[in-house]
Amino acid sequence: MTRMPPPSLLTLAPMEAAAFVMAWWDDINESTKWQDGIFYSLCAAYALVSSVALFQLIRIELRVPEYGWTTQKVFHLMNFIVNGVRAIVFGFHKQVFLLQPRVLILVLLDLPGLLFFSTYTLLVLFWAEIYHQARSLPTDKLRIVYISVNGGMYFVQICLWIYLWFDDNSVVEFIGKIFIAAVSFVAALGFLIYGGRLFFMLRRFPIESKGRRKKLHEVGSVTAICFTCFLIRCFVDVLSAFDDDASLDVLDHPVLNAFYYMLVEILPSALVLFILRKLPPKRVSAQYHPIR
Repeated sequence: MTRMPPPSLLTLAPMEAAAFVMAWWDDINESTKWQDGIFYSLCAAYALVSSVALFQLIRIELRVPEYGWTTQKVFHLMNFIVNGVRAIVFGFHKQVFLLQPRVLILVLLDLPGLLFFSTYTLLVLFWAEIYHQARSLPTDKLRIVYISVNGGMYFVQICLWIYLWFDDNSVVEFIGKIFIAAVSFVAALGFLIYGGRLFFMLRRFPIESKGRRKKLHEVGSVTAICFTCFLIRCFVDVLSAFDDDASLDVLDHPVLNAFYYMLVEILPSALVLFILRKLPPKRVSAQYHPIR
């Protein structure tokens, strides 16, 4: 028989019930056991995704060692690095969240997020090159744009970190959070534009085209996943900039950290790695050209 909640809880007034839930939420957030359990779980999840990316990278290298560093190999290497760094940070969460000056905490939490942006916008670059080649459009400036956007992003963020090192200014920290949100929005927009263009271009191919259905599923799924995760990241970053209760760079918000990182990094990375798990063909293919 299902056990009923205590009668006192059933008879609570709305305000009392809300107060009870808030007290329960605070107890979890302030509990050392909950903090350790959640952050170590995040560490394990990131370590697993990082291991999968490394395993897949090794498989690709063994399959086509003669290709050098292709887009696919770089993508898996960066996934390995990003998720590995996250695993280390959350594995040592007790030390990380107590670092002084505070800017060191921001560096350790924000830098993997920037690397995540670089990793997944690499897919946008790859799709943009395919789309431009299919449309007989110039592709020589696409990589320049990719490098410029990423270089500018790191330059601005490093400048903000240097300023915060000398002056722990709440206004500059606010600007930094809005900047990260803007970066996430740019990534979401990139997936929407080029993922959408490539998807609709593939839909116009003849139905009997070899691999058409699989490529449609691949591009459509990855576009939807990445667009959603970067949009969520943008929203949460803006929210945390205006509301300290939504801050992610503190030790006593473990539940919020768990939901956030699971939704915007762990699940998207795992799903994308699964969708893009196919190994490249052994014969030379233009699809897997080396990065120059």
